[in-house]
Amino acid sequence: MLTHVVSVSGGKDSTATLLLALELYGPEHVRAVFADTGNEHETTLEYALDYLPRVTGKAVDLVRADFSGEFAHKRANLERIAAGEPESAVYGRRQFMYHWTPEAARCALELLHPTGNPYLDLCLVRGGFPSRKRQYCTQYLKTEPLTEYALEIIEGGSDVWSWQGVRIDESESRRVRHQGTGACVKSFEVVGGGLFIYRPILRWNVGSVFEAHSVAGVSPNPLYTQGMSRVGCMPCINCSKAELRAIADRFPEHIERIAEWERLVSSVTRPRSPVSFFHMGTQGHSGQASTIAHVVDWSRTTRGGRQRDLLAQLEEPSACSSAYGLCE
Repeated sequence: MLTHVVSVSGGKDSTATLLLALELYGPEHVRAVFADTGNEHETTLEYALDYLPRVTGKAVDLVRADFSGEFAHKRANLERIAAGEPESAVYGRRQFMYHWTPEAARCALELLHPTGNPYLDLCLVRGGFPSRKRQYCTQYLKTEPLTEYALEIIEGGSDVWSWQGVRIDESESRRVRHQGTGACVKSFEVVGGGLFIYRPILRWNVGSVFEAHSVAGVSPNPLYTQGMSRVGCMPCINCSKAELRAIADRFPEHIERIAEWERLVSSVTRPRSPVSFFHMGTQGHSGQASTIAHVVDWSRTTRGGRQRDLLAQLEEPSACSSAYGLCE
């Protein structure tokens, strides 16, 4: 028995992958699953969990990461420090990295509780936010929950083809990482134990992706006509300068949400440890509880942040805007 499992994110590539799987194998042999990171725009949630099931006739299952075990472990360590136990006894040779005091540990313990939001909970237990060089959010919020979902199907007696909407042409970093010889990503991989990975659109271009939408009569995520080039997270730590400006103009409530996350994570982090959603260097935001507003201000500038982008200020926040020509 073989089950085709498509990872759906609400973005253009995963939607095209789902449409291809349904066309080739039919809904009775395909399962769709969405990993809720807790940092998606509400439009993406509606698109993936409501719109796509309606237009394709295929229900989309939901998985979420759970960090309750990590919270218990971190709280146990902080409770020992709060009780006066030397930090060296808790963290061993790593004590030079932390500099916790009993008072700081007690303050952190008041706030260090699961929120039910996977992204925020991950940042609380890790003591900071992911970065471009430490992009662990994908692993913990998507890869691991989706792998567990596939393993449950395998335990039920079926092999699994895990369909992934990955394209080499999506970004320069992907072209660098996925091209080459020995380390290049393949369209098909045997993981073992009944699990296989399939990347059917690995070498598609973006035109082919949107053509697949059109042929199937499926509209793309509306965020692609609202200045967004990526729709997985809102915002993503890898979003462009122009995209961050568009988010701040169109969806300021999401900027304020990130600011609140920064303040909360900073409150449960070891003393003198700078924390920000967009990393600004170890000294660039030291002592500040929130820095997202500073990064948004920078997104409204040109010439390396030396002057305001006057042309951008003339754009209507509600006007149709697409990096892929969807407004033409």
